[in-house]
Amino acid sequence: MERMSSQNIFDEQQAMTMALDISGNHVMCLDLEQNRLFDLYGKALFGNNVGIEVCYHYIHPDDSERFRTFIERLSNGTDQEAECRYRWNYNYTGHGEPDWHDLYNHAIAEYEGGKPVSIIATITDETDTKRKEREIEQLKERYRNIFEDSIIGLSFYSPEGWLLDANRIMRQICHFDSDEGDEFFSKMNLFEMAPFNEVLDREHPEDYWACSLSIIPERSMRVYLEISVHPIYDENGQLMYIAVSAYDVTGERDMYQKVKENDVHMQQLNETIKNKEAELRYMLEASKMQTWRISLDRNIIEFYSGLNTVVRSFDLKQMQKIFVNQEEDIVKALSNPAETLKEPLVYIGQMYPTVTQSTNELQWVQINCIPEYDENGRLLGAFGVWRNISDLMRKQDQLRSETQRARESGEMKSLFLANMTHEIRTPINAIVGFSEVLTSLTSSEEKQEVVKIIKNNCDMLLRLIDDILTASSLETGQVSIEPVEVDFAKTFNELFESLRPRVQEADVAFLRDNPYDSLPIRIDAGRVSQAIINFVTNAVKYTHQGHIKLGYRMETRAVDGEERKGLYVYCEDTGEGVSVEAQDRIFERFYKVNDFIQGTGLGLSICKAFVDACHGEIGVISEGKDQGSVFWMWLPL
Repeated sequence: MERMSSQNIFDEQQAMTMALDISGNHVMCLDLEQNRLFDLYGKALFGNNVGIEVCYHYIHPDDSERFRTFIERLSNGTDQEAECRYRWNYNYTGHGEPDWHDLYNHAIAEYEGGKPVSIIATITDETDTKRKEREIEQLKERYRNIFEDSIIGLSFYSPEGWLLDANRIMRQICHFDSDEGDEFFSKMNLFEMAPFNEVLDREHPEDYWACSLSIIPERSMRVYLEISVHPIYDENGQLMYIAVSAYDVTGERDMYQKVKENDVHMQQLNETIKNKEAELRYMLEASKMQTWRISLDRNIIEFYSGLNTVVRSFDLKQMQKIFVNQEEDIVKALSNPAETLKEPLVYIGQMYPTVTQSTNELQWVQINCIPEYDENGRLLGAFGVWRNISDLMRKQDQLRSETQRARESGEMKSLFLANMTHEIRTPINAIVGFSEVLTSLTSSEEKQEVVKIIKNNCDMLLRLIDDILTASSLETGQVSIEPVEVDFAKTFNELFESLRPRVQEADVAFLRDNPYDSLPIRIDAGRVSQAIINFVTNAVKYTHQGHIKLGYRMETRAVDGEERKGLYVYCEDTGEGVSVEAQDRIFERFYKVNDFIQGTGLGLSICKAFVDACHGEIGVISEGKDQGSVFWMWLPL
């Protein structure tokens, strides 16, 4: 019997040990008489035979008082059995971060002689359990926030069709009594509400979508909704929930209706505007009037046919040139349009036929100008009416003016043709004459000299024809600027060497001023080279001793109040120079300082047209006759 009893005790202990192993619990004992703590089973917290006060170093400060109360009530006999949850630091070494674990302590007090002598405690580590609970709560809260803060209305129904939950938007759409619920919808079954009662199968509901007017008088609902129903099944095909989403499109529908109404109104308005514009255009054309507008920001003046159709435009730099009398005060003032256009203006005078190009006649015009400001008082430009009053101004002397103008035009044409005939005949005569002489020469030196003369005259003829063609393209506005990436220092050297043979005077030195070893820039190198060739060609014609110096440099200039980098090119000579009177016209087409010097008078005007197209500057520096001259141009990069 004793062996059976011992066997039973052993089995009982073994079963308890297995249970403790499975649960992961530890059993400890606190001897109250000796105030010592030791393990009964497992390695619970730290080494055996330590005082209870050591425990308090491991307890979280926020849980320390609760743990003391727990021990004291068991120790003084207040409680015979108690439990306590607290956080325990498994890394109480003084180094590194604390390693807090959530522990559950269930304790029983043992008594002898009517007072507690020891406390037996079972300790369970609930850290993983608590962590999982917190993660589940966080996940639930996250999904709750997503559900509640959705931009569309959402609600969930049971498989039987009863309302389980609805988010904020759905509560607003359906006019719920409160955030906690709604008496009407809580009693209304989904399968009995329209239109779901007609489209959803109670036994096996399927996805449904509709957009329609939803009316529920009990909740004062009258809204256009996009409604979607989506049944949610588990992996076994069992219906778990029915999800319903609703999106209020009432505002969008109202906006769409307004847009349609506005479209119809705008179409009617456009038709009215077109009719009014047609009437205005007819009136303006009949009275020989045009509307115009100046934009200072875009630096442009535009002429209109009617109110919106632009028929002509050009920049403000060209605007001043369209007036015949450049000495009039109002015309001079147009060089500063931002100042001139501040006040209303009325101008009557003659204008070149730039605006209406249906005639080549100078036009008498009346221009009415009104300044235009923005809401901040900044001058934007001006607008007004341009009217051709030539018929009113000429009247009786129309025939005489036309006759005089025709005569002047014929003289200019005759002069140009005579000049061109002379200029072209000179190199052709030289080529023909020396070509005939060439066959009779026997000396190679003489032949080379004659060939050189023929070549020079061929070059002269080619330059002449090139100038005429370029001038023609300038006249028709076909000149285009095509910047490319070039090393200008290298290009300049190559151009200088190609021009050296043109300086044939023995007493004239051809000097070069190239301050850079390399100068990568973006510019129309072909046009720049053409302008330099014209500069040097003119210098060669008028310089017979001294030097011709060709050079360039980078130079910064102020353009419209801003600092701009540019390329400054110059050609300096010690030739005849340019008189002060001639300097004002030197860049005009067909103008020649000396009519006895061969040339068409087109070269410098071509240079100026190119520079103007680049929005650059061009000029000449000369103190007068026999003082030499410097022709220069500056091109912004």
